[in-house]
Amino acid sequence: MDAVIEAEGQGPSTQASHVYDRLREDLLSGRLAPSRKLQMRFLTETYQTGQTPLREALNRLTADGLVEVREQRGFYVKDISRAELAELTKTRCWVEALALRESMAAATPDWEEQLVLAQHRLSRAPRSLSATTFEDNPEWERLHRIYHRILISNCGSQSLIAFCGQLADQLYRYRRLSIRKAFPSRAVGDEHADIVNAVLNADTEGAVALLTAHYQRTADVILQDETIFPELRKNKQT
Repeated sequence: MDAVIEAEGQGPSTQASHVYDRLREDLLSGRLAPSRKLQMRFLTETYQTGQTPLREALNRLTADGLVEVREQRGFYVKDISRAELAELTKTRCWVEALALRESMAAATPDWEEQLVLAQHRLSRAPRSLSATTFEDNPEWERLHRIYHRILISNCGSQSLIAFCGQLADQLYRYRRLSIRKAFPSRAVGDEHADIVNAVLNADTEGAVALLTAHYQRTADVILQDETIFPELRKNKQT
């Protein structure tokens, strides 16, 4: 009975938004593994919700590219592949290059100050919570997302920003699945600082090239991660 599970004082739309946020976080973090079947009974019990708000949340996540519907089989966590990772990275480089160019063309002191502050705060957050072994720092991830959002925020198109955000989410899932391989060996702080310096120097082509290389380096590392792409091991053995 849906009404029993809905939180007191929350209507279906509010409940669906709450479930959407929780499911989205679990999908992006990898807690719900790629290709896993999202069984309704498991979901209603885990997220303490009814089927109506749950289906609304799943439909939104399908539109976001994080969940897929298989005909007559229900909802599944979107699968991953090296081909999709390469395509998503290429598309993100294209659209964020456009957004960055437009942002720089309309540059204002306020936007530049926001970008400098975002990069400064990110640089002060440790990438790992441990100095001896890699332990992901959620605060770094939050500041990292803010930095990249501000970088393109001055482009003048909310639709473009929203599309960039959707691509970022889909690629974030790959980064999370490959987190121990993608970052420990990277001087990402220097890459972030170099992009900001190019922006402040009004070097549009340089800033775009640095941003594109930044995304491509991450993709190149993940593409060789045998833990999430086991077919790489098979290729070595043959």
